[in-house]
Amino acid sequence: MNKTVLITGATSGFGLATARVFAQHQYRLIITGRRSDRLESIKNELIKEFSAQVLTLCFDIRSLQQTRVALNQIPADFKPVDILINNAGLALNLASIDEGDFEDWDTMIDTNVKGILYITRLLLPEMKKRKQGHIVNISSTAGKETYRYGNVYCATKHAVDSLTKAMRIDLLPYGIKVSSISPGAAETEFSLVRFKGDTERAKHVYRGYQPLHAEDIANTIWYVVNQPEHVCINDVVITAKAQANSFYIEREGE
Repeated sequence: MNKTVLITGATSGFGLATARVFAQHQYRLIITGRRSDRLESIKNELIKEFSAQVLTLCFDIRSLQQTRVALNQIPADFKPVDILINNAGLALNLASIDEGDFEDWDTMIDTNVKGILYITRLLLPEMKKRKQGHIVNISSTAGKETYRYGNVYCATKHAVDSLTKAMRIDLLPYGIKVSSISPGAAETEFSLVRFKGDTERAKHVYRGYQPLHAEDIANTIWYVVNQPEHVCINDVVITAKAQANSFYIEREGE
């Protein structure tokens, strides 16, 4: 029987690329996000291209109530959730800590940290009962080193790194695998969201080198969850060849 994978933040970037990889391999897909039109478009695309089984759940992962209601809508033929990919996350702006925007801080903390906690906590009882499951948290190189003006975003990704370790310890008796993947600079909607639609500023992030693509991360996730039963890949840090860590990037002409 094919497994079910639930991917948060599946309307673009890593989440969308990951959905395509798993659809290609005939996993049942539960894709979530806040843009209902994008979810339905992606669902139709995956069904047409891969004859995939796809369920869409449109909700805001920052809301415990919305998350609870959405998960209660999962029908029996999409249960149990075998793999949870906690991909939903974002960065907003670059600013000194003394000039940060309170609303931006709330959005990053609520999405990047509390969102992971909410959905993981709600799906864990079934995984624990079955003593089986795999949780993959998408962190960042920003969760390994802090860079200037990254303060709160970096803090949220450090939290993801720590929570992944905590989950691995707490869930060890139940045979549940927990993995973290920490990408470096990847050309997705990430910078466009960070700079709130400023395309020129977003493009500047990727100048002078070849960044990662969403497909690179999707393929890494696929590799991590398809190890033998006795193997758990705890942590993967992946960057472009031109990048050493969260702040050292070798750019042409500089």
